[in-house]
Amino acid sequence: MLNFKGMRFPIDVILVCIRWYAAYPLSYRHLEEIMQERGVSVDHSSINRWAIRFLPLIEKMARKHKRPIGGSWRMDETYIKVKGVWKYLYRAVDKPSRARPSTSC
Repeated sequence: MLNFKGMRFPIDVILVCIRWYAAYPLSYRHLEEIMQERGVSVDHSSINRWAIRFLPLIEKMARKHKRPIGGSWRMDETYIKVKGVWKYLYRAVDKPSRARPSTSC
């Protein structure tokens, strides 16, 4: 469980900064500017400390809920002509982890 006791900023501000840092290619200084535009004055070093403190805990909690991936997959690839131009088309397909029962009408 995440412990936000003693934090100066609201939990929402901390989690938004951490999420944006983890999800997008933003620096701490970029996040500082973005939060400033939204009326929150936070220093980039604070965001750095939050990331160091909370990202490993969030990652550990998220791993419990991550769906397992299949051990088998295949790759389909081909070339197709679109409006007279050859294009490369590909897709990766996972094998289902367990067979679903078929339903007939």
